[in-house]
Order: sequence, then structure tokens, then C-alpha cells
Amino acid sequence: MKWKRLLSLRQWSHVIRRMPRLITSSKIPWSEKLLFAVPVLLYWVLPDVMPFMPIDDIGVTLLLMNWFVTRVERKYPDVLEKQHIRVR
Repeated sequence: MKWKRLLSLRQWSHVIRRMPRLITSSKIPWSEKLLFAVPVLLYWVLPDVMPFMPIDDIGVTLLLMNWFVTRVERKYPDVLEKQHIRVR
């Protein structure tokens, strides 16, 4: 990951807007969704497993959201393109 990209407000607004659509999309398999959900839930439920890690729960969640959105957009590029078609 590039630091410039991680510190960009445009990148984070992109991640936050896309995340609900990707998680609820029926075209993305459950196995892909679980790659995001399981580590996040485990870190939120078991925070004392890694007591010396200086990243808060929200930080871990945001980093995993960024990773998930980037991975899914690269692996399934046509999923979001079809959702952006608007009828006028």
C-alpha cells in the first residue's frame, strides 16, 4: 500500500461508499466477504490476543475495508459498473 493513497480523503470516501454495495452484492461470493468479516469480527471480539499492537479496532477495520474494496474491485470489475447505470 502506498502511504499517499492511505492518507487520501478521496480514497477513504471511495472505500466508505463502495463497502455497503460490495458486502450486499449477490455477485460476490460469500468466501470473499468472509475474508473481510472474519478477521474484523475476531479482532473486535478478541482484542486482548494482541495487546501490544498499537492499532485501535477502528484502524484495523478501516485497513481491512481498504484491502477488501481494492481486492474485490480488481477481481470483479463488472460488479459495480452495472450498479452505476441510471435510468433517466
